[in-house]
This record gives sequence, structure tokens and C-alpha cells, in this order.
Amino acid sequence: MTLGNAVRGGAVGAAESVPGVSGGTIALVVGLYDRLLAAASQVVHAGRELVQGLAQRRGLRPAGAALARVDWRFLVPVLVGMVVVLLVSLSTIAPLLESHPVPMRALFFGMIAVSVAVPVRMMPHRVRAGDVVLGLAAAAAAFFLTGLPAAELSDPPLWLVFAGAAVAINALVLPGVSGSFVLLAMGLYVPVTDALHERDLAVIGTFLLGAAIGLASFVKLLHWLLDHRRQGTMAVLAGLMLGSLRALWPWQEDDGSLLAPTGGLVGPLLLALAGAAVVLTALWWESRRA
Repeated sequence: MTLGNAVRGGAVGAAESVPGVSGGTIALVVGLYDRLLAAASQVVHAGRELVQGLAQRRGLRPAGAALARVDWRFLVPVLVGMVVVLLVSLSTIAPLLESHPVPMRALFFGMIAVSVAVPVRMMPHRVRAGDVVLGLAAAAAAFFLTGLPAAELSDPPLWLVFAGAAVAINALVLPGVSGSFVLLAMGLYVPVTDALHERDLAVIGTFLLGAAIGLASFVKLLHWLLDHRRQGTMAVLAGLMLGSLRALWPWQEDDGSLLAPTGGLVGPLLLALAGAAVVLTALWWESRRA
């Protein structure tokens, strides 16, 4: 079980290295989403208990009790797999995407297109008219955001690195939104990956701090929405995933402008089908396991 959670966490980490692919989407596909969000919410609660305990001189017992309720046997393997594969993917998948953009985007397009069915299946009730409206609005928003041109910054200030991390980290818990794409749009993707390669501790530390604060600010809200407004929340998540397919359209300009299919179509089509088959296999495996 521990190894399986590490492998599934690794799949989420690999997704985070690819602009246009959301780690939250993969977490849904591999069956980690609800449990991972609940564990993250409990960690955030423990952090707040720690701050309040120190500020109010109540000691560390409330924070310790909150930490003891975290499912560490689940969370630690997932996080280890996520971090390890993310670091490896930044040196492998990202360069492949740059050197072979059409086939790589076709592969991920097929994966995400099939994955849209996952949040729909997780709705507690049948799809209603209001759910369709929410989904279409979310799809339009995602389509617009993924069409924003990538910015270029050679030496971003640390405050921008902090803000970018706080926003991009939410892709871990928000399917359809790619953390890598957010960093690209803010001009931070290349500087952050360069900082990792060069071991720039100032940039890395600022990024991690921003990510921690951003995640703590959002994860409790999303956890509440899934508990109390699950039907509408899943409709929005499906819409975000659908709209985000714009970023993965295989044929596009360097600035993100969409193009009609050109060249050989058989290869990209087969890769898209292969990506879809991988996701369908994962869904079948999760259903058998459940």
C-alpha cells in the first residue's frame, strides 16, 4: 500500500512538471483526491493550532493532537513520490515537451480529455441544468486563462516568486489548472527550474514559503466545498479540466495561438488514443480496487 501511494504520488508530481497538465487532475484519476485533500486540510489545521498555541501561550498540546490525527502513513509516501518524480520530470518530460511539442501535447490531450469524466462520475446526484451552467462558465474561464501569452523574466524579484508559488500550488488541489502553466504565464517557470538546477536557496526557500501559505489559504475552503457543495464543485472542476484542453492542443504557435492540424495526423492521433487508454486503464484499476 505504501509503495502504491508513492507511485500514485509520483504520477501527480510528473503532471506538475508539464505546462497544461494539472496535478489535481491526476490525483482525481488515480484516486488520491479526496483523501489527499482531507490530509492537507488536517495539516493546515495543525499549523493554525501551532501558531495560536504559541501566540496565546497554550502550549503545543493542541497542535500535537491535530498532527496525530493526520494520516501520515498515507500522506508521507504520496509526498515523497510526488517530490522525487517532480524533480526527475523537470529534467526529462519538460525538455521532451520543448523538443517534440506536437506528439507530447497530443499524448497529454488524450489523457486529460478522458479525465473530464472523473469529476462527473464523482457527483453525488445526476447532472442538472445548473451543473451544466457552472461547468461551461468554468470551462470558458480556463480556456481564457490558458490562452494568456507566456511572460519572460530573467531575474524575477523574490516577492513575485512568493506570489507565483502561492497561486501555482493550488493546482495540486484544483483539477484543470496547471501550476506549471501559471508559472509560465507569470514568467517564473524558467527562473524557478533554473534555481532548482543551480541550488539557489533564496529562490527555492521563497518559493516553498509562498507555496505553503498559498496552499494553507485555499485547501480548507475547497475541503469545505467538497463536503457541503460537492455537486456544484465537481461541475466546476469538470469545466476547468475541459477548458484547460486549450493549452494541450497539439498544433499551436509559440505564443499559444491555436493552429489547424498540419503534417502527419496519424502519429498525434495514435498518441492521443494511447494517452486516453492509459487513463481508462487507471480508472478501471481504481474501480476494481474500490
